[in-house]
Amino acid sequence: MILVSEKVYKLLESRIDGLKKEERVERDADQRKTYDEVFDQATLMNIYKLIIDKHLDTLDFPISTGKEANVFKGTTPEGESVAVKIYRIATATYKHFKKYIEGDPRFRNVKGDHRSQVYTWAQKEFKNLKRMCAAEVRVPEPVTYIKNILVMEYIGTEEGAAPMLKDIELENPQECFDILVNAIEILYNKGRLVHGDFSEYNILVPDDDIVLIDVGQSVLLEHPMAQEMIERDIKNLVRYFEKYKLKTDIAEIRAKILKDDLQELDNDEQPSEEAADDINGAQGS
Repeated sequence: MILVSEKVYKLLESRIDGLKKEERVERDADQRKTYDEVFDQATLMNIYKLIIDKHLDTLDFPISTGKEANVFKGTTPEGESVAVKIYRIATATYKHFKKYIEGDPRFRNVKGDHRSQVYTWAQKEFKNLKRMCAAEVRVPEPVTYIKNILVMEYIGTEEGAAPMLKDIELENPQECFDILVNAIEILYNKGRLVHGDFSEYNILVPDDDIVLIDVGQSVLLEHPMAQEMIERDIKNLVRYFEKYKLKTDIAEIRAKILKDDLQELDNDEQPSEEAADDINGAQGS
């Protein structure tokens, strides 16, 4: 069992907004429970290592809370804003992780225990982000990862994160739709990945930009679920933009993305595991 020393905790208390004594007193019971679940002993030590390694200086305020993870705005020693995604070790609903990890040649022989699955999921999201950036798909640029924590580019302002697609009314929905179709196509044909959860909840729309997020579940094209997932992504995109009464054709979009080739991909055309690592670049700490 990992125990945080008093010296380390005092340093963390000065750097993590949610750990400050006055903040703890003001939180209600549900908030305290959430923070206790996020900032367990192992996670606190991982944050401490990020601070010591100068990837992070402070953890400023929460951005979002999901079923598996909490995202915070952080600041680096250089004063740059970053997003810090912390997968909850104690409460993450990790059982569905397995089906996205198995079949991925980058993650062979992963242990089946809870902690190993969570750690692998954070690493998988980091690798997917690296691969997407290499393919020039707009996603948060990854910085590093350690165990259950992923540090990446912050999309937003000092006041808060950029809005999700679901929360705004588009002035030019056709342009946004075309950009997103193009993103899926580039991701598929250049990145050799499928997002797998393409929805209005996983698209940020800051000023003059459109950014895909939450890519832990994204899979390589050779994954047995890839074709099912690309079909779902296309249908989800078309479904959402029906509210704008755009003229869309799923078959046409499918042909554009898949290049009208729905046959099984030739394994010789797939990037080798070594080539995939080249695309991914250096791993996090």
